[in-house]
Amino acid sequence: MKKLLILIVASALYFHFYPNEKLNNWLLEQKSVVLSYFSDATDTKIRLKSDKIYQDLSNHFAQFNAQEQTYVAEITRSRKQVKSFYQSHCLDKKRTTKLHRDNLIKVCQTISEYSSLL
Repeated sequence: MKKLLILIVASALYFHFYPNEKLNNWLLEQKSVVLSYFSDATDTKIRLKSDKIYQDLSNHFAQFNAQEQTYVAEITRSRKQVKSFYQSHCLDKKRTTKLHRDNLIKVCQTISEYSSLL
């Protein structure tokens, strides 16, 4: 155990004082792989189904035109798309030409109700 600790400290010091671009990129890649494995292993599986947002918004579809309804259906196909839409259009206040301003506000409000589960 002591030898392993000495090896880890020695390699950390070496990489700190003599950085290598290719090796650092490889280490960062390996770190991201390991973190994704740990994330998958410790995931609680409590996630939002993206169709729940679509169901909540379907009550307001009388105010949406056909193109906006298709765009909302496209957004709510997956959690990843909902999260990226919420990040860019709701939090960063980026405008979209595919939704009317009032409808965009409704979509953002609906998604924000479930933002902790994204």
